[in-house]
Amino acid sequence: MSTLLKFYRPLFSIPYSTRMVQLGTHHFHSLFKPKRRIRCVSTSSHSQPSIGVGGEWESPESRELWLQNTISRKKEVFRPKTEGKVGMYVCGVTAYDLSHIGHARVYVTFDVLYRYLRHLGYQVTYVRNFTDVDDKIIARAKELGEDPISLSRRYCEEFSRDMVYLHCLPPSAEPRVSDHMPQILDMIKQIIENGYAYSVDGDVYFSVEKFPDYGRLSGRKLEDNRAGERVAVDSRKKHPADFALWKTAKEGEPFWDSPWGPGRPGWHIECSAMSAAYLGYSFDIHGGGMDLVFPHHENEIAQSCAACNHSNISYWIHNGFVTVDSEKMSKSLGNFFTIRQVIDLYHPLALRLFLLGTHYQSPTNYSDVQLESASDRIFYIYQTLHDCESALSQHDGVTLKDTIPPDTVNSINNFYNVFVTSMSDDLHTPVVLAALSDPLKTINDLLHTRKGKKQELRIESLAAFGKILRNVLSTLGLMPESYSEILQQLRDKALKRAKLTEDQVLQKIDERTAARNNMEYERSDIIRKDLAAVGIALMDSPDGTTWRPAVPLAIQEQQVSIT
Repeated sequence: MSTLLKFYRPLFSIPYSTRMVQLGTHHFHSLFKPKRRIRCVSTSSHSQPSIGVGGEWESPESRELWLQNTISRKKEVFRPKTEGKVGMYVCGVTAYDLSHIGHARVYVTFDVLYRYLRHLGYQVTYVRNFTDVDDKIIARAKELGEDPISLSRRYCEEFSRDMVYLHCLPPSAEPRVSDHMPQILDMIKQIIENGYAYSVDGDVYFSVEKFPDYGRLSGRKLEDNRAGERVAVDSRKKHPADFALWKTAKEGEPFWDSPWGPGRPGWHIECSAMSAAYLGYSFDIHGGGMDLVFPHHENEIAQSCAACNHSNISYWIHNGFVTVDSEKMSKSLGNFFTIRQVIDLYHPLALRLFLLGTHYQSPTNYSDVQLESASDRIFYIYQTLHDCESALSQHDGVTLKDTIPPDTVNSINNFYNVFVTSMSDDLHTPVVLAALSDPLKTINDLLHTRKGKKQELRIESLAAFGKILRNVLSTLGLMPESYSEILQQLRDKALKRAKLTEDQVLQKIDERTAARNNMEYERSDIIRKDLAAVGIALMDSPDGTTWRPAVPLAIQEQQVSIT
């Protein structure tokens, strides 16, 4: 092994300013380019900061975060390398098409982890890359007659819009391969110098046999590895599993100059180089979908350790797959859905709620039944909080007392304890979503029941419940800017699925009212059932009849048969 690599200094340890750049009507963070050199060093601090809960500070032992670590195959207590700070790198999209719901699951999962780490008081540097140089991009560009870099830039922007729709916070940095060729070339040079790679006719391959720990992450034995996905069959390689660090240029493809001739980087080297450039060789969390465990993340570990013998990532975290109607999602099966296709009919936050309804490590099954249920649930959540907000707006905040009833205190504490306990147990979001039921029911009781309206300190209780629910929903990325706006958006999506306009629904309500006044109850019931069949529920009150989105009757029957 040669002397320690003098590489790029990690941005994690450099003070930097963050400015906002505008893309369409949305905003994204932009960081300056990484410096050219970083030292190959190790970090050894394993202290953990105190965790703020409800404005008070608790000892670290009382709220430890546990995460399932792919490399150890067990759940471990999270202890950052630097007290109070977390470095996290998540592999981003290969930008050659619109992103699908599998991508949505990856980035919603790590957005929740990012938000929860911040909730616990950590300063998080979150890096998520864009792959904008790749075989798939080049092939798609040829198909469309477009420049590969321009095509990938366009789809990077589309992906960023999808993330805004899904309420995913912008990362601290979003590096692109095409902007980091110096860092990639320097890392390849170092790997060759350290004896782990070899060049053949302008290509550079990593020699897996030189790295004894190859297969540690995936559990695969070297003799089981064969040339496969993104690993070309090539008789020039010393071992079939050797993978490309640098590919020689082909006619008509984009290329960059290198010591081995013009070409472009292999798929795996980019993330090793960019994670080192922004976070250093030793950082806390590396994440992505389960499909990246092998070969991508396995190869990343090999590359990074070959370049720097102090390379160490503490936690490897991976989310499960998305199936569609219990079948693997794929274009060949015709069950492939982009995020845009889904949110054309369902609100993005309904999609987010659906994704959080299954533990991130388990496979989740996408279906219309699931999305309708998520839409119905999220409408109920926001309608309850909207009603609570409306009730509070009628009271002067100055006149509210600073005490709340013991029952309210106990209910809020129990709910918050479930939230923290579940989230700290490897992000168990389904338990948190289920726990929303009790405080939401209590709010509705306080607002609408005779007993609730008479409760002492009723308004103070509503204010307390509203506050804790807002805090939890914010941590889950489910807090809208306006309850009234999102309720209208959910109504609009329901009308689109029902293929009706609001005027048509109101006309049906008028027809039903007339039928009831004429004692034509059979006609009245038919109108109600016809609307219910397409997901429009009618609600009668002394003030008249209104409507709200609901799960269509046929899907309700499916749910009953499943249960």
